[in-house]
Amino acid sequence: MTAKKPLLEVKNLHVRVEEREILKGVDLTIKTGEVHAIMGRNGSGKSTLSYTIMGHPRYIVTKGSILFKGEDLLEMSPDQRAKAGLALAFQYPVAIPGVSVSNFVRASVNAVRGKEVPVKEFRIELKAQMKKLGVENEFLSRYINDGFSGGEKKRLEILQLSMLKPMLAVLDETDSGLDIDALKTVSEGINALSAQDTALLLITHYERILTYVKPQFVHVFQDGRIVKSGGADLANELEERGYDWILQELAPSVVA
Repeated sequence: MTAKKPLLEVKNLHVRVEEREILKGVDLTIKTGEVHAIMGRNGSGKSTLSYTIMGHPRYIVTKGSILFKGEDLLEMSPDQRAKAGLALAFQYPVAIPGVSVSNFVRASVNAVRGKEVPVKEFRIELKAQMKKLGVENEFLSRYINDGFSGGEKKRLEILQLSMLKPMLAVLDETDSGLDIDALKTVSEGINALSAQDTALLLITHYERILTYVKPQFVHVFQDGRIVKSGGADLANELEERGYDWILQELAPSVVA
């Protein structure tokens, strides 16, 4: 069997925001169809990695590289990255009053696919994805995230990903603010993406979403670096023991 080539290669990545260095040498490789989870405390750099991958202008790369399908991602604009097969689900999706869900999703799909998708074809595809996510028809006429509950916002994020069909989806704390029913529904949508061979980079604080979305790889962030990697069992261990034991491994106390 031919080994899969890397889809995303992050090498010695250093990133600053204004004058503060956030990422301090991140190395990460993701192949097609793989599910990677990144866990860590607040402020450890997890979200910075996601925004840097997507090309947010506030995050300045000072050293290192990011390759996507062998191409230099840092030379691409955010819209070029989306067209190349990258997508991000936000931790805090913003409201866009006056723009309907239907129009927004169709414009996004047309932009990423580089062609005008016929209305009938788009509607059939959209309704099929909505059914999978338990999204009601009236959802389409509502304005983007305007008055949405936390669960509705995250369903919309996954609905967009399902329509965009990225090669790599970055999910920035998609589980935050979800009750157990919404978490299960959103997780089913995430698993459906993975089943289509979409690679996932799942950023989270907690192990609970990993009960439903099973990663092959778990990475622990601390102070702008990945300090430990392992399999799915590592997430369970973090849930039981917290993060202090990892820090102790990195800097063991000296016994007099």
